[in-house]
Amino acid sequence: MAPTQWFRVLTVCAGAVVLAVTLTACSVFAGDETSTRDPKGTGAGGSSGANRVSLVQKLGQDGPLRSLDVEPDGRWKCDDCAGDGVTSTGTLKPEQVQRLHGLLADPRLAQETDQVRQYRATCIDALTSSLLTTVGLITSQDCPGEERPPVAYEILLLLTQATPAEPTA
Repeated sequence: MAPTQWFRVLTVCAGAVVLAVTLTACSVFAGDETSTRDPKGTGAGGSSGANRVSLVQKLGQDGPLRSLDVEPDGRWKCDDCAGDGVTSTGTLKPEQVQRLHGLLADPRLAQETDQVRQYRATCIDALTSSLLTTVGLITSQDCPGEERPPVAYEILLLLTQATPAEPTA
C-alpha cells in the first residue's frame, strides 16, 4: 500500500511543478505580440520569441519555488532565486546569450520534451527543474541514475551558473 501512496505524492508534486511552469509560461510567452515586431509591424522580429526560456525549480515537496524568466536579449528576472524571497534581475553576458540562442535552436531539443520522452517524476525530495521553451516543457530531477536530456541540461547549467544561487533547503 505504501508504493501507491508514494505514487500519489509524486503525482501531486509533479502536478504542482507543471502548474507553476504553465502559469509562468502564460506570463512569458503570452506577452504583447507587438514587442517582437519591428517598428513597421511586419513581424520581422517575430522569431525572437523562440529565444525566450523559463526555468522553474523546486527542491522537494516543501522547498522554495525558484522561477527564472530569460528574454531573447538576455535580460533575466528571477523570483526567489536563493530561496530567500528576493526578486533579482540582471543580464546575461553576450557570449552567454549567443550560447543560449544556439542551444534553444538545436533541433535535438524537440526530442527532449516531456511529451516525447513520456517523462514521469520518479524521486521524492529531489531538485526538480522544468524548462519551458517554444518546443515544450522539459523536466528533469537530480536523482541517482536519472538520464538527463543533453541539450536541456546544457541550458539548465548555463542558466543556473549565470544567475543567483540555486534553491536552498
